[in-house]
Amino acid sequence: MNYFERAKYFRTKKRLGQNFLTDGEVIADIIEYADIKPEDTIIEIGPGVGFVTEQLVKYAKKVIAIELDEEAIKELEKLNAPNLEIIHKDILKTDLSELCEGKVKVVANIPYYITSPIIAHLLGEIDDLDNKNRNKITDIVLMVQEEVANRMVANENSQGKQYGLLTILSQFWADVEIMRTVGRRCFYPAPKVTSAIVKLKVRKEPKLKLSDYSHFRKTVKAAFAQRRKNLKNCLLNGGFPKEKAISALNKLGFDENIRGEKLSIEDFGKLSEELLKQGRV
Repeated sequence: MNYFERAKYFRTKKRLGQNFLTDGEVIADIIEYADIKPEDTIIEIGPGVGFVTEQLVKYAKKVIAIELDEEAIKELEKLNAPNLEIIHKDILKTDLSELCEGKVKVVANIPYYITSPIIAHLLGEIDDLDNKNRNKITDIVLMVQEEVANRMVANENSQGKQYGLLTILSQFWADVEIMRTVGRRCFYPAPKVTSAIVKLKVRKEPKLKLSDYSHFRKTVKAAFAQRRKNLKNCLLNGGFPKEKAISALNKLGFDENIRGEKLSIEDFGKLSEELLKQGRV
């Protein structure tokens, strides 16, 4: 029986955002992208009924599957793999550092409505310099909406509204790459959107060296809070004094009417540091 026929026997739950991957070729690609070594421990988030899981256990030393749905767990238990540990828990309430010794790789086909919270949970916020989850992970292979994937890899030259807070959160602590797109018919039930697989190689150090990471986060958050407004006004609305905001922008040669989405991550680092200097005067 193929994956699609097997998936049809399971009653999916819309409230949990369940869309099971049923395309064998895409599953094989996920295994390849994860680059699993015999000594690797894999944490799988949202394994569902275990189509990816049953391949992961063939290659990894250990697979820790974190699943919230009790009925799905019953299906996972049927795999009866000695190197599979099933944890019935919400990933957003799970401390990965407590699950096993050593580093892990993460494979996740997650509910799309909680993509951003899960990325933040795995990588930590911009100013979370010693995040326990991130320190545990070397690589993440993640299934997301194609639109979200484009936002994760965007830059200041990207079109539309792709570049923003999710971009900076993703790239500040990881090197992000879109591996492939995945069509709707590769899932059961079929989602309404095209998907993509992204790979994140987690950084040991943040993308930028800064004197105050919380200030950088405040600066970036202000810049993207009201996308229709120019950067100067966004900074003012974000609590930065007018004269210091203008002085910092002028010092760096940024037009006061420029929008935040036109600044690179490195530019934001310079702006944050300059605003700090202005504040100390």
